[in-house]
Amino acid sequence: APPSEDIPQALAKLLVEEKKYPKPALKAKIGVCFPIDGKLYPRMVDLAAYADDGSPLMIVVFCSGEPGSYRRESLAAARLHPGAPAPLVLVTDTKDAYLLATADGAQLGCGLRAIPAWDGLAALAAAHPVAAQSPDRIDRERRILYAYSELLEGCGCPHACRPKGKG
Repeated sequence: APPSEDIPQALAKLLVEEKKYPKPALKAKIGVCFPIDGKLYPRMVDLAAYADDGSPLMIVVFCSGEPGSYRRESLAAARLHPGAPAPLVLVTDTKDAYLLATADGAQLGCGLRAIPAWDGLAALAAAHPVAAQSPDRIDRERRILYAYSELLEGCGCPHACRPKGKG
């Protein structure tokens, strides 16, 4: 696999082997698609963990720089997750990590030890519910995610962050 694929695979392995996530609960490369200026704009979420009923529990965003600088865009991606917002966000470069509550952006933990184990994930997600978003809030989150994604697109990072659009 190319180096940019190694990081998500390594974390997925850690989630399954050390944190006891069932493989079927994890999905890779989730497209968060939304309209911007009349076109459908896609942004990729690297990994997501789902409850048995299919509801999202946590998204995982991999970054090639300081995880703290990816917090805002990661919260926007969680709030725009297809179907329903994901209550938790993990932002990591695999050396450091931040666990955030999607509803208010609160930091729930930092460092790799903050990665929740599967057996506590559903309760942690339930403790941080995300209320329905107003249309204005959804539009703001879309614009924030779009702006950050465009910055990443221009950086030439190997993780480039977008699936091919359906414009």
